Amino acid sequence: MSFSVKVFGLCGFLIGLWVILAGADLRLPGDHRGYEPEQPIAYSHRLHAGELGLDCLYCHTGATRSRHAGIPPASVCMNCHRMVTAGFDAVLAERELAAIEGREPRPIVSAELKKLYDALALDDELNPDPEREPRPIEWLRVHNLPDFVYFDHRVHVARGVACETCHGPVQAMERVSQFSDLSMGWCVQCHRDNSADPDAPLLTGHVSTDCSTCHF
Repeated sequence: MSFSVKVFGLCGFLIGLWVILAGADLRLPGDHRGYEPEQPIAYSHRLHAGELGLDCLYCHTGATRSRHAGIPPASVCMNCHRMVTAGFDAVLAERELAAIEGREPRPIVSAELKKLYDALALDDELNPDPEREPRPIEWLRVHNLPDFVYFDHRVHVARGVACETCHGPVQAMERVSQFSDLSMGWCVQCHRDNSADPDAPLLTGHVSTDCSTCHF
């Protein structure tokens, strides 16, 4: 085989490899961007955080006083959903049908909220059913850092870091997915970009990039 044929073949191989790699979604181990598990109840962040404008901290109260933002207990859901049992469109449709048929509107309960009420062992009047036991809702965790990483939500919230900085545009997500890669490099770069005066007191102005900050 002549030298020119070998060079031509090698160039063709490299070009083909480049095309494949350019179109591939190459990621480092542990990069779970786009992870979007189906949850036991189809809770819409787009509706609640987006259209209705609920503040993240209304449900995730742990973010201000704990390392973990936490999953809100079902009792928080019931603050609204003791009264709101279905979407407005379904309730309006029932009202219009009741008016046509000359009767009182029937209570409408959406299929997803029925799952919430069943988990809380509530009867049709949304009162505790003595014949049933409440059970936890088995939500699936979306964001999960390795055990050797220490991350504290309250520190970041206290400094005014917006939830979207790490979690992305949750208010536009029908189902929450992991937005950032949450890698060490990503976190360190954020600390570097947001470092204040290096001569400022450590607890007020300095964003540390010391290893011991996240790795005890």
